[in-house]
Amino acid sequence: MHPILITGGYGFVGRHLQQAMLQKKLNFIATARNLPAITDPQLKYLDFCDKKSLDLFFEKYHPSAIIHCGAISKPDECEQQKELAVQVNVKAVQDLLGYAAKCRSHFIFLSTDFVFDGTTNMQREDAVPNPVNYYGYTKLLAETLVKEYPFTWSIVRTILVYGNPLGGRHNLVSLTQQKLQNAEIFRVVNDQHRTPTFIGDLVNAILTILEKNANGIFHICGNEMMSPWQMALQTADYLQLNKSLIQPISSLLLAEAAARPKISGFSIGKAKHILDYQPTSFKDGLRFSFTPTT
Repeated sequence: MHPILITGGYGFVGRHLQQAMLQKKLNFIATARNLPAITDPQLKYLDFCDKKSLDLFFEKYHPSAIIHCGAISKPDECEQQKELAVQVNVKAVQDLLGYAAKCRSHFIFLSTDFVFDGTTNMQREDAVPNPVNYYGYTKLLAETLVKEYPFTWSIVRTILVYGNPLGGRHNLVSLTQQKLQNAEIFRVVNDQHRTPTFIGDLVNAILTILEKNANGIFHICGNEMMSPWQMALQTADYLQLNKSLIQPISSLLLAEAAARPKISGFSIGKAKHILDYQPTSFKDGLRFSFTPTT
């Protein structure tokens, strides 16, 4: 049986996908361009922006499915390096789709709430996108390419994913823990609101899409609307850390290169109906995030 390919295998979602797939004993290969110093038998080299690298990989493995998590996902970086953002977030997706088509692979593309402008809450999958930053623009361009793929395709849009970073880049809840444990002031935006997504929910949804061979766009997120500041406060309360170090700040004062949507919330009715999706509460998500894994 041909393996499942994970791009961005050393990122936040990629690490959790690997963990879940190992538990389910699925045949997969996780890939990354920058491999860790410690050898990981599940992790292989792949530069999905390099056609020679893609040639060698697809000739050898012929993946049955591709879960494309790899991207430049920092909005400010995309805003400041637009040509690179297009190369990684759009052109590479076009190339991957070409290779996937030769194998008739199921193509699963990880996307974002930032394809919307944040003026309307509870967006459905068929809502008209209108990105307010270049990151969202590149992901929307890539979505358009994915929707033209002639075989099974899935687009998974998600919102502000949190959880145990598994030794990788921090997310909001793990960064809150680090800042407060170091007794540092932590300024967090209080005028943007999201329905944050527990990483375990996102991974389970992706694997269910894979199992059901589900085609189309799926919105995956939590069902509680809150600001990043409120998320940080609840994290501090759960960890019994000093929440007085958390200071609210307006997004206008941050002077970030990329604009952010003011409000991001998805309708998850389609995911509930087709994928039997049930989001984890933020309270339980915190518990799972900070409970040591065995």
